[in-house]
Amino acid sequence: MTKLELAVPTLFGLEGIAADELRRLDLNNVRAENGRVFCDAVPADIPRVNLNLRTGERVLLVLGRFYAADFDALFEHVRALPWEDFIPRDGAFPVKGYSLNSALHSVPACQSIVKKAVAARLGKVYGLETLPEAGALYQLQFSILKDEVTVMLDTSGAGLHKRGYRAVGVAAPLRETLAAAMVLLSRYRGRDPFCDPFCGSGTIAIEAALIAKNRAPGLNRTFSAQKWGFLPKTAWLDAAGEAMDKEFDGSYDIWGGDIDPHAVSVARDNAVKADVEDLVRFEVADARKFARSEAYGRVVTNPPYGERLMEKQEAEELYRAFGQAVRALPDGWRVSVLSSHTEFERTFGRTADKRRKLYNGMIKCDLFQYQNRPKRERS
Repeated sequence: MTKLELAVPTLFGLEGIAADELRRLDLNNVRAENGRVFCDAVPADIPRVNLNLRTGERVLLVLGRFYAADFDALFEHVRALPWEDFIPRDGAFPVKGYSLNSALHSVPACQSIVKKAVAARLGKVYGLETLPEAGALYQLQFSILKDEVTVMLDTSGAGLHKRGYRAVGVAAPLRETLAAAMVLLSRYRGRDPFCDPFCGSGTIAIEAALIAKNRAPGLNRTFSAQKWGFLPKTAWLDAAGEAMDKEFDGSYDIWGGDIDPHAVSVARDNAVKADVEDLVRFEVADARKFARSEAYGRVVTNPPYGERLMEKQEAEELYRAFGQAVRALPDGWRVSVLSSHTEFERTFGRTADKRRKLYNGMIKCDLFQYQNRPKRERS
């Protein structure tokens, strides 16, 4: 069985969570670095990882890793790789990448060299002076970090955060991979009530429903590698069947509320697209009046930051009122709030029990996590 290496880029702060996901999928030699995770694999793992991974951004097939401090070395190393094992004579192979702290700092020049090297190899193998590139997409990616070059093929196509359910959004959407990570970090497993009082387009609650049901997030979308000749279609069918066999049956108490009726309407539509409309309910509700009577539960939410949607003072007033509502919850509730506001804990009215640094796109945030305790312990 052919041994491969996969690279999974992640949002900063999610590397460890993605690594744990890969281990649960029985991938071997999992290693987390800044912004990406590597693992060993076999061809059948490409569909499995694409379909099941919740917190990774895409799945890249690593074809080569080498050092290159000049363009000649870059060309020769790239040309030496067995591209014909992966790209057919009509395959389209555009190139993109990045370079950090390296002698080869011009990304456009590196793109051109990589493209020429691959074309030279394939042209010689297929006996063509000009390659048609009219067939399936084989997106090449390279990273150059301190002169170490990694050359990869993108098996995913659109990023894995594009699950296929959010065709319409509202202002300042939360990326699905980050929403799933927030749910996983809250330790939600489908047993307790789950609430998002600032649900927006419903992403956090929908990801919670997918996690509760153990539904693979990629079942409703397609991937670039589905059109690749060296990966049989049966591998994708087997991976989808395996994923569906692992789904749970059950009913769950998952709720999302938002003060904006349009956002709630969008959230309901998204839940239908995600096939979880029977597992989650959305209502027009004011987070400042949020209340639940159950002894245990989870709140996972992403309130407006005051940077894009609201003025800072308005955001602080909202945090203050929401903090008062949360403190009135029964002792068994756990609360996780994502915010970029530097004074969040002060305005919320309580220091977090745990803080975890995350990024919402390019916005540096913290996930503030609270375990409700008796009032005498909070004073």
